[in-house]
Amino acid sequence: MTDRPLPILPLHRNDLPLDTVELARYMVGKYVVHDLPEGRISGRIVETEAYPVGDSTSHAFIGLRAYNASLFMARGHAYVRLTYGVSYMLNMSSEAEGTGAGILIRAIEPLEGLALMQARRPGVSLRDLARGPGRLTIALGIGQAFDGRDLCTGQDLWIGCIEAEQTAVAATTRIGLSREMHRPLRFYEPGSPFVSGPRKLLMPLSRAPIGSL
Repeated sequence: MTDRPLPILPLHRNDLPLDTVELARYMVGKYVVHDLPEGRISGRIVETEAYPVGDSTSHAFIGLRAYNASLFMARGHAYVRLTYGVSYMLNMSSEAEGTGAGILIRAIEPLEGLALMQARRPGVSLRDLARGPGRLTIALGIGQAFDGRDLCTGQDLWIGCIEAEQTAVAATTRIGLSREMHRPLRFYEPGSPFVSGPRKLLMPLSRAPIGSL
C-alpha cells in the first residue's frame, strides 16, 4: 500500500483477451483507477469472477435488455448494477460487441488514495476496505452513473497495468450462487489477504483447459 504515484499504464481494448474466462484470469494483477478532483484512487485487482456466454447465472443470459445493455458492449466497458437493493457491483463487458457476457471485479488491494477510501468507509481496516464487490465500489466511489463507461480510455474510471509485473493466479468456484456452482470461474491471487470470502472456499491452482470449464 502506498500513496506515492504508481506507474500505471492504461489498458487498451486490444490488450484484453476476447474470451470471458481468459479475461477474468488476465485481470488479476491489473489495476482499477479512479481519478477524482481531490486525487487518485487505485487498487490492484486480486479477485475476479467470469460470467461467460450461456451461463445461466449471468445478467446477460436472458438477452439484451435496457438494464443489461452494457454487458453487450465491446469488451472493456463497465456494467454497474445494484444487487439485492443494497450494493453496487463493478462488472466489465468481456466479449465482442453484441455478445452478452462479463466479469465481476470482486476485490482489490488498496494502493493509492487510501485517505479518500477510508473517508468513504470510516473505521474499516485496510484489509477490508475493498475486500468484496460491494465494499470495492463504495471505496472507489463507483455508482450507477458509471454504467456503460469505457474503461479503456485512461480517463476518469479506467483499468491499467504496470509493465513487466507478473501475478500468480489460482481458480476456484464462484460465491453466492444457487446454480452452476461447480465451475472454477473465480480467479484470485494466492496468498493475498485482500481476497474476499471464507478461506475454506479457496483451492489450489487450477490448470484445467479453458474449454473444460
